[in-house]
Amino acid sequence: MGEKTAPVNTSAQSWGSRIGLVLAMAGNAVGFGNFLRFPVQAIENGGGAFIIPYLVCLVLLGLPLLLIEWSSGRFGGKFRYHSSPFIMMKMGQKPLWMYVGVFGIFSNLVIISFYTYMESWTIAYVYHSLVGTFQGMDQAGVASFFNGYLDVTTSTTGIPYEALIFFLICLGLNVWILSRGIQRGVEAVAKIVMPVLILFGMILAYKAITLKAGQGGAVFNGLEGLNFLWTPHFESIWNPKVWLAAAGQIFFTLSVGMGAVQAYASFVKPKQDIAGGAMAAGFMNQFVEIVLGGSILIPIAIGYFGIDKVVEITKSGGLGLAFQSLPFLFTKWGPVLSFLGGALFFGLLFFAGITSTLAMGTSIINFLRDEFKVAQRNAALILGATVLTLGLPTIFFFQDGVFGEYDYWGGTIALVIFGMLESILFAWVFGLKRGWAEITEGADVQLPRVFIPIIKYVTPVMLIIIFVGAAIRPANDDWSLKNIGSWELHGESIIGKIIHKGIGPNNRYFDDAFYAEAAGVVEGVSSKGAHQVLSIRGDSGVTAYQMKPGYHLTVKEGDRVDVGSPIFRGNVVNRVFFIDMTRVLLLLIFVGSTVLVYVAYRRRIKEKRLV
Repeated sequence: MGEKTAPVNTSAQSWGSRIGLVLAMAGNAVGFGNFLRFPVQAIENGGGAFIIPYLVCLVLLGLPLLLIEWSSGRFGGKFRYHSSPFIMMKMGQKPLWMYVGVFGIFSNLVIISFYTYMESWTIAYVYHSLVGTFQGMDQAGVASFFNGYLDVTTSTTGIPYEALIFFLICLGLNVWILSRGIQRGVEAVAKIVMPVLILFGMILAYKAITLKAGQGGAVFNGLEGLNFLWTPHFESIWNPKVWLAAAGQIFFTLSVGMGAVQAYASFVKPKQDIAGGAMAAGFMNQFVEIVLGGSILIPIAIGYFGIDKVVEITKSGGLGLAFQSLPFLFTKWGPVLSFLGGALFFGLLFFAGITSTLAMGTSIINFLRDEFKVAQRNAALILGATVLTLGLPTIFFFQDGVFGEYDYWGGTIALVIFGMLESILFAWVFGLKRGWAEITEGADVQLPRVFIPIIKYVTPVMLIIIFVGAAIRPANDDWSLKNIGSWELHGESIIGKIIHKGIGPNNRYFDDAFYAEAAGVVEGVSSKGAHQVLSIRGDSGVTAYQMKPGYHLTVKEGDRVDVGSPIFRGNVVNRVFFIDMTRVLLLLIFVGSTVLVYVAYRRRIKEKRLV
């Protein structure tokens, strides 16, 4: 590979306008994390004090990675490289770096497969909000509705396999938009969706913060929710857990470390300002997250539920508040506003979701177009068929942990690894002198030069610390232990995940009995679709166990059970089986992506297309 240069990006595709590019990039970053994950993370990690490590991580980690990915994408586009493997290879001048870029194919493929399913929930909830499904339901009824929806055999509309139908509708819409290319598809949608998303967010935020105690059953003013969210607990600032959470939120919210930014930036004109674009997209995302994301979910929930109830619900994450609680709260706004509130909120989530999946899809389509000469429409159809195939396990085996494994390995760990390696490549292999020149070329505004030492030293070191911290995260997030050898690993640490830390008594693939995972008293059995649910109340609340057809109870109402006590018998297939099979599947996806990249590399050599 020589140092040939292409004076212009001669790709058949390009962005039609600067505003379209910025809106699409911001849309890529804006997602469910802005409205569901951020407020919960803030509450769990010090309230208003969380914003301090959050903003520090934004400056030292988020903005540098945005600059790296925008500039590396535009650099690759000059040589007609529009996917991360060959952008990385061109920057590193060695084929080895091409395999770092495989993470950009792997993570996008895995994330889009489960994220599209989440996206389809929002379409379903818009529909159910408009037809009045949630009218008359209490909070427990809405929570039961969501759990029933995730059980594919249950239908809330009379349509068989309702969750699958909405998934197919959502996937089809994504494929159709992607088949239209950058200008007529992605950019056209971003120009409409992003302003509408912000408008919906502002309407809901206004309604949330002007909520008055005593109106429609509200127990607090909406401002009490904001006060609770932003009240600082400064004792949490020095906890490493909080800093890891802040760094993780920055990764999650900016959609860095996955190759989608490079894919979009590769269609930027060679002299077009990318420094200003990166900053504009980044700050637009932060506005949506901090101002809008922090002003909707928590103020409404606290206004009606009170602080203690909200803290309890947030233990299950933002999904618990959004899909299991908000539809009930919207019904308190009256018949008209309840329809409107549900449609606005879940419509907002849908817009946030689809702008992200379009970015992920573009990254993969670029690879197929560039390396295998697949037409745009056919590439979109291939992507759709692949996402359908990979997405089905997350739908049919959601309750068995498949969805969570996709999210953890493809949507979290892979992003950190890719971000860490690309920052090292940019600063130390490509060289920061060339890198800074690439960042500032054509810039309309002068970037502070303080970003030079940050990109070269601080960002790579922070990413290495984040990765090591994620690997050896201690139980209860107790980082005070000095002897690492005595640490008990957290179940969510990388090593803890691999060794099934905390898997409990049901640790065999197949068994003839299922054992209680928490002590308590049997409350009884209820029906949910084709299944029955056994409820056991313990000190930490009620634990529900789903019983599939053919299982037989070994306990009765009122019985006291201990951890490890058999509670039903049958041909049991435990979650650990599905978890391990999912990991095998993810490994095969990564290996398959690597093989495709290698085949593409050999094709380029044969066709003399390496530049």
